[in-house]
Amino acid sequence: MKKFMDKDFLLSTPVAVKLFHDYAAKQPIIDYHCHINPREIAEDRKFENITQVWLGGDHYKWRLMRSAGVDEKYITGDASDREKFQKWAEVVGKAIGNPLLHWSHLELQRYFGYYGVLNGETAEEVWNLCNNKLAEADMSVRGLIKQSGVEVICTTDDPVDSLEWHKLLASDSSFETKVYPAWRPDKAMNIEKKDFADYIAKLSEVSGIEIKNYSDLKNALIKRMDFFGEMKCRVSDHALEYVYYAPASESEIEDIFSRKLRGEAISDADVKSYKTMFMLFCGKEYQKRGWVMQLHYGTKRDNNTKMFEKLGPDTGYDCINNYAPSSETAEYLNALEKENALPKTIIYSLNPHDNQAIDTILGCFQSNEAVSKIQHGSAWWFNDHKTGMREQLISLGNLGYLAGFVGMLTDSRSFLSYPRHEYFRRILCDFFGELVENGEFPDDLNTLGEIVNDISYNNAKNYFGF
Repeated sequence: MKKFMDKDFLLSTPVAVKLFHDYAAKQPIIDYHCHINPREIAEDRKFENITQVWLGGDHYKWRLMRSAGVDEKYITGDASDREKFQKWAEVVGKAIGNPLLHWSHLELQRYFGYYGVLNGETAEEVWNLCNNKLAEADMSVRGLIKQSGVEVICTTDDPVDSLEWHKLLASDSSFETKVYPAWRPDKAMNIEKKDFADYIAKLSEVSGIEIKNYSDLKNALIKRMDFFGEMKCRVSDHALEYVYYAPASESEIEDIFSRKLRGEAISDADVKSYKTMFMLFCGKEYQKRGWVMQLHYGTKRDNNTKMFEKLGPDTGYDCINNYAPSSETAEYLNALEKENALPKTIIYSLNPHDNQAIDTILGCFQSNEAVSKIQHGSAWWFNDHKTGMREQLISLGNLGYLAGFVGMLTDSRSFLSYPRHEYFRRILCDFFGELVENGEFPDDLNTLGEIVNDISYNNAKNYFGF
């Protein structure tokens, strides 16, 4: 029997052990998609206690605590930080089969030197240990990033964002990690939202272009893309219900846009057509600029309306949506390809049943412009656990070119989440070791090590041009 989460955690063969320790573990991190706050990096925030850094905005943990019957007072309520940590410790100590058990203990090991087990009985010991450690100078936000070996961070930023913190970081030669903005124009796309007109007014103000029609909107967005490009943006990101394809004429989109700004009703078909044309416009602009387009879909958000009204979005009430027609994804990519306007694209579905559909779509649009120009993104959100990661690797290996995969991202708001890259790399190396053990790939460490290094680091560096 193996010890709990020892140095060879998740590594079940000699080849896996060697691949991880001699190759994967030594690679820097390129975190090309996350939700951390650039202001906290610029100001080099210090955390007063482990609850602030662990539980302050982590809806993964909140969901698990609710499932364990913990009162909301100890999750998002007015309980003290010590009380909230106690409840979390009691829950995670019994979280058998859940990746949060592994992530939490990897973070305790890597940042706090704690190799025991967190549970209700050890909570006081761990609370004191972590808080004493957080008081040390190298445990600030920048210290944590440096310790983690992070070379590049791409945050998630709205077109109206001033990027003031990115400017400060770009001019600060004392901090070696590069922090770049990523373009996230969802609010300009979500024409069905009640606050759409208010957002357009804000975009008008920020861009200096009075937006009276759809053509004005595109000009305003182009101006903001130019600004993001000046700030070294190389990545875009879109949160979609699914990848739409219902094209319409320019005049039809102008009519839909104008009716919305006048406060008139628009139909579901209008929304789909608008979003299709919006995404075609964006894809063409990204291709001109050499930006990577990320498409995240398969989520049904804010399902518990009572709690949404109380706590707002991103508080743990989302689920997998099982409607994502692959035909429309292919038609969207094809429409861009026909105009030689298809950018590098990464496709993520929250529904693991979409893996094979995604991987067959990739092969239709690859080219010599880049290794694996169209990518199947890493197992995302509800799938970034051992089973989800293995299923993504198996599907991509079966149907695509796994050696060209750009690898893991954190998709997190926490500065302690970088061990998720280690978790992924361990699973990757174990998968490769299993293939060698079964005689399904040669026992060739040079080739295997090169593939591991590429997926862990080199592929992302080359693909994004960092």
